[in-house]
Amino acid sequence: MHQHSWQRSSYCGQGESCLHVAARNSSVELTESGDPTGAILHTTPAAWAALVRAVKENRAHG
Repeated sequence: MHQHSWQRSSYCGQGESCLHVAARNSSVELTESGDPTGAILHTTPAAWAALVRAVKENRAHG
């Protein structure tokens, strides 16, 4: 198992299901605390940045 410095989403609140993000080498890894399998999604920094930008733009418009 790799060591991760997981950062918990600031939007998590008090719930059991929270998004955690970690930067590792040249990838961004995501996992959800409520996932009993412990699955980790791997993506590129560019793809992660595009997703975050799209979510922020969508939130600002509606």
